[in-house]
Amino acid sequence: MDLLDRLSLFSELDYIAIGVLFALWALIGWRIENPSAKHASVSVLMAEYRREWMRQMITRDPRIFDATILGNLRQGTAFFASASMISIGGVLALVGNTERLIGIADDLTLSRDPNIVWEVKLMVTLFFVTNAFLKFVWSNRLFGYCAVVMSSVPNEIDDPACMPRAMQAGEINVTAARSFNRGLRSVYFGLASAAWLAGPIALALATMVTCLVLWRREFASQSRNVLLSGDAHGA
Repeated sequence: MDLLDRLSLFSELDYIAIGVLFALWALIGWRIENPSAKHASVSVLMAEYRREWMRQMITRDPRIFDATILGNLRQGTAFFASASMISIGGVLALVGNTERLIGIADDLTLSRDPNIVWEVKLMVTLFFVTNAFLKFVWSNRLFGYCAVVMSSVPNEIDDPACMPRAMQAGEINVTAARSFNRGLRSVYFGLASAAWLAGPIALALATMVTCLVLWRREFASQSRNVLLSGDAHGA
């Protein structure tokens, strides 16, 4: 079976649904990280609080609290990275044994497609899970960099290197959080991509629901209102 024969196994609805999946994944991610000035996302608001955290760290003595919080953040990234690795193994196991999926499809009266169709659908989920793993690992490493830079901040407030070094730590912290958020979005859309096993319509619906959930959490949640009520960023 050549490439054209394999492509013909998928319908136009399949191509539209998978296009919607990747398009919305990219668009919602871009919008969250680049919102309008009048309607900032939770991620952008939290970035300002992270920078303010580093400013406040300068005058905190001792800085055990800051080290503890950063350690907790690293633990979170390590947990999700481990979970993503387990998921990668699970998806690869399914790719190597699609007979179980075909049996489930028969039980649910779904279409009985060739093995290659199920494998391609699983590979899309594998893409998102793998991307999430890479983002979580990089986020964990960046939080480690942040810890080192924080440790290099002088204890003397009057030291001219104090504030610039703290701001460097703040930017690395923000970058680590951005990578962590991208990993979480990949997990969300990876779960949505699993709906393709039930057909293209299910995939399109799952993608739109996932996008709406992300939009609400970033732009219309109670936590966003709480963040806007603070004064750390001049609100």
